[in-house]
Amino acid sequence: MRPTTALFASVLASGASAENYLGFNSGATLPDYSAKFKKDFEAEFRTAQNLENAPGTFNAVRLYTNIQAYSETDPTEAFEAAIETNTKILLGVWASGTSNIDNELTALKKAIDKFGTKFTSLVIGMSIGSEDLYRDSETGIKNKAGVGAGPNVIVKFINDYKKAVANTPLAGVPIGHVDTWDAWTNGTNKVVIDAVDWVGVDEYPYYENGKGNNIENSGQLFDRAFAAVEGAVGGKPIWITETGWPSSGPTWDLAVSSVENAKYYWDEVGCRKLFNKVPTFWYNLRDSNPDNEMKFAITSNLSTKPLFDLTCPTTFQTTATMTSALPSSTDASSTGSNGGSSSTGSSGAASSDEAIVEGSATGKAVSAVAVLGLTLVAGLFALF
Repeated sequence: MRPTTALFASVLASGASAENYLGFNSGATLPDYSAKFKKDFEAEFRTAQNLENAPGTFNAVRLYTNIQAYSETDPTEAFEAAIETNTKILLGVWASGTSNIDNELTALKKAIDKFGTKFTSLVIGMSIGSEDLYRDSETGIKNKAGVGAGPNVIVKFINDYKKAVANTPLAGVPIGHVDTWDAWTNGTNKVVIDAVDWVGVDEYPYYENGKGNNIENSGQLFDRAFAAVEGAVGGKPIWITETGWPSSGPTWDLAVSSVENAKYYWDEVGCRKLFNKVPTFWYNLRDSNPDNEMKFAITSNLSTKPLFDLTCPTTFQTTATMTSALPSSTDASSTGSNGGSSSTGSSGAASSDEAIVEGSATGKAVSAVAVLGLTLVAGLFALF
């Protein structure tokens, strides 16, 4: 590599985490699967920015798709809401169950043409795909997690995106991919690491079956997974794109869902490890999928008064002592959107937000809506 190219790559990589963003994830639909529109996204973004006792301003959002729910190439109305509320955007391209990302790119170009720099100046990153490598892995297939995409497909889509935005203000925006922590430690996915400027990690100690996943051990389980990713990605910046603990729902092995435990996790993982230290998109401000028995929302009806006090403590209970073995991709547990059907696999795929486009829903694991979406993808509709 020529020195000038190396220098540019170094600057770009460092810029990928120049600011430690605080935000939440936002799916395309409401809990009844109806489409979100501008007013819905705007209500979320305003609540996020005004949360009582927050350890910073949550003025960023992670989206799973550029496409408005149930349309083909219309830009999501989240873009307009972000402009109105000055919310920073981690864009997302849905990459599973498709042979191309043409519709995603068309929607993105329409947004650029319509809103110009009012939109592009808010974009902090682009994620090409979300947990596709996990779904395409042996573990994901065993868990019936849905249609995924292999590493070479993700790299192809990254290159397609780069060509599409080469002459736009998004050309300099850092590119990443979001996946489970153990997808990043799988050597077959190194080509994706090489292709991105940053890596997005979804990690939920709540689902770490057989690893002492009681709430008191959650900080250590998270730290080990984070360290494993650090060791695998060769210095690439790490963004935490999903993590959280449910305030209600079934017990998962030793993990108990409760408001008290959601607060403990907020303190021991969010406050101690992530907030204002690592770009972080918490899961979640509000729930989107009624099929998921685990409820991760930290608010009720988008109240700015959360379910628990968001104030960060000054001391923490998590220590550097490691009390159990590092969780592996073969025996950690994942629930995805199914809300409680036990399976063994990746610990990361736990959110319930689907990218819904062209009338089909694709999810992260098996639920009523995910099954419908996967059926549509496989038989009735092409996602893109």
